[in-house]
Amino acid sequence: MVVPQRRKPEATPLSISVDRSDPGAPAIKVDGDLAFTTAAPLRAEVDRLLAEDPPTLVLDFGDLLFIDSTGLSVIVHAWREGQQNGTVIRLRGTPRFLETILDLTGITGLLARPPLDLRPGRPVPGSTEKSVSA
Repeated sequence: MVVPQRRKPEATPLSISVDRSDPGAPAIKVDGDLAFTTAAPLRAEVDRLLAEDPPTLVLDFGDLLFIDSTGLSVIVHAWREGQQNGTVIRLRGTPRFLETILDLTGITGLLARPPLDLRPGRPVPGSTEKSVSA
């Protein structure tokens, strides 16, 4: 009997790129495996872009192959930091396996909440917009 070999997590390196074609909604495209050993560059890029205070930050997971709890923590981190400065975090190209994980962990509900920007004079962007999309 031949036992099929399972794909090892983190077998595909993480690749990220930033699309700035919409200055109000920069998009980080994530390809490969988002896991413990690969999540740091994505978190650093999220922090760098959020420091620019965009109204929206898009995380494009169209080519994501695998995610672990550390990868999920990067999404929660982006949401938490977005809450602080009024940036809506939107997901794009979310694979079915990630949608399921986000629903089961309650992260979908977090992402649907509008940001609480307490700085005077800055409107809350996207308060009627759905924050999670496939």
